[in-house]
Amino acid sequence: MGDHTVTASRDAEQMRFFMKCVLRDLEALEHLLENRKIEAGCSRIGAEQELFLVDGTMRPAMIAEELLPELDDPHFTYELARFNLEINLDPLDLRGDCLTQLQRQNQRLVDHVREVAAQRGIHVVMTGILPTLRKEDLAMESMTPLPRYRALNEAMRRAGDGMFRLRIKGTDELRLSHDSMMLEACNASFQVHLQVDAADFARLYNISQLLAAPVTAAAVNSPLLFGNRLWRETRLALFQQSVDTRSTEVPERALPARVSFGARWVKSCVTEIFKEDIARFRALIGNEEYRDPFEAIERGEAPSLDALRLHNGTVYRWNRACYGVGNGNAHLRIENRLLPSGPTIADETANAALWLGLVHGVDDQIGDPQNLMDFDEAKSNLLAAARLGLDAQFNWIDGARYPAAELILEHLLPLAEHGLKKMGVDAQDIRRNLGIVRDRVDTGQTGAHWMVRSLAGMRQRASPAERMAALVEAMLKNQDSGQAVHQWPLAELAGASAWRDHYVRVDSFMVSDIFTVHEDELVDLAAKMMDWSHIRHVPVEDDDHRLVGLVTHRKLLRFMLGAGSNGDRQVPVSEIMETDPVTIRPATTSLAAMELMRTHRVSCLPVTDEDNRLVGIVTDNDFMGVAADLLREALSHRHQEKASETEPVE
Repeated sequence: MGDHTVTASRDAEQMRFFMKCVLRDLEALEHLLENRKIEAGCSRIGAEQELFLVDGTMRPAMIAEELLPELDDPHFTYELARFNLEINLDPLDLRGDCLTQLQRQNQRLVDHVREVAAQRGIHVVMTGILPTLRKEDLAMESMTPLPRYRALNEAMRRAGDGMFRLRIKGTDELRLSHDSMMLEACNASFQVHLQVDAADFARLYNISQLLAAPVTAAAVNSPLLFGNRLWRETRLALFQQSVDTRSTEVPERALPARVSFGARWVKSCVTEIFKEDIARFRALIGNEEYRDPFEAIERGEAPSLDALRLHNGTVYRWNRACYGVGNGNAHLRIENRLLPSGPTIADETANAALWLGLVHGVDDQIGDPQNLMDFDEAKSNLLAAARLGLDAQFNWIDGARYPAAELILEHLLPLAEHGLKKMGVDAQDIRRNLGIVRDRVDTGQTGAHWMVRSLAGMRQRASPAERMAALVEAMLKNQDSGQAVHQWPLAELAGASAWRDHYVRVDSFMVSDIFTVHEDELVDLAAKMMDWSHIRHVPVEDDDHRLVGLVTHRKLLRFMLGAGSNGDRQVPVSEIMETDPVTIRPATTSLAAMELMRTHRVSCLPVTDEDNRLVGIVTDNDFMGVAADLLREALSHRHQEKASETEPVE
């Protein structure tokens, strides 16, 4: 997706031309394979580091366009959102101290971003999903203004019904719809590449598929999305659903998603993957220019295969087959897209070492798994890993079922060590990196586990926004320390200077777990709900969760004292509710909300979205709690000032 000249034209003839180019490129790839023109005898690695940019309140900072010119380095590039950046690391031979070199370059480049960003008061965070993200951060204004992103978004909207829907269930459940592919921007990964010989591709790719589950389980770092505790590696579900162009469900057909694990083992050749993806997925975008690959081949050059690569860039396999050209030579790579960004560069390098070592260790001691295990078992293993992390259990090639930690510690780490030794990686690099994985799995503290446990410790003592900000602030401090995640102390609430900012908007402290009634329901029910839950307001919503009224304690009291409560008449809520309550949006400032309460003399404000659906409620009691915290801070600060004024001068 590096081409800036893409188009999402609706012109059928233009898209037919592009598909002709894709097929021509595929023919050229087959020619290169048949004539052994793909580079062989080299095992190289590379990586892509994705980052989040946040401001002083730990919220996304839309500043990537301003930072890139100041970074002035071709290793840095745009990502989908203006609060993301990507770093492309240099390829390295898989031998010697390559892991140390990989970690050092990544650290140097991340430090460079930090230095440049710090001049603007911006911080850099490595995590799979930024906990402080809100849906409003994913508006089209937040998309990096490059033609390729706009074109892809337009094409995906047109391929489906114009909406992208999430439904992810973990400890909490998240359901929402969005009108662009910007949901994908919530994800950040550490993508690792492995260059392989064409003759070995099918076998090593299958091994990568087999290893997807245990490697993911050891690396999970994305348990939260919009404040909800979902999967241990929520990125997998989020990415699949955020670019899902299937507009209708046909139970009789197994319609594939553009983000997938695949459907079968690769039998013998990389072209099986390209052919399946071309056959199953229509072209979404195309190039405006095309260079015939056979002209380059006739000149003795490696063709770029731009059309094939562009189409391949719109089909997102978790282990992706990649064709590329480096130093004038055509080559094949396996791109591991499963690993999340963070928690630290040391953890990321350790995750890469685990995967790279296992690919070669399994290849040497076990071989191609396609005759050892059913593909669907490998697929089910990955789903379990994403949902449960180290708490998952896996069916394995020996027919046994293992807890994830046991499989990794007792069976896979020795294989990874063997594989890295086989490739000539330095013993010190092997010990350090696999030692990080071993300690993380042994303690059970992955990045995801650290976040979930930290949240549990803060749950009763702060607003949701404050807890999420505290997590991100703790990530920053721990990432700066250089300690791997298994050594991190649990996050604590942010300091006073930070938490004050989380009360600026009502969505930071509104109550979203709301008791409601329907307008046709009994007034008696509303009264009982108030009594049982000690509340003074019950919103009234219709079948689509749109706000239609509000029952207040005062209205109910008047009703009970009046003639309306006499007799056995079953009175509906609609008779006593306020039919036009004052409402606010989630982004309303606290000051504006308080002014509305004062002006309209109301003690609560229902919070609704743009479609008038109820999303929360704010009461005068909530503001009293905020005021109490602010007053406590002010008095404490004043006490400290007084104490310093009376201290004797030496």
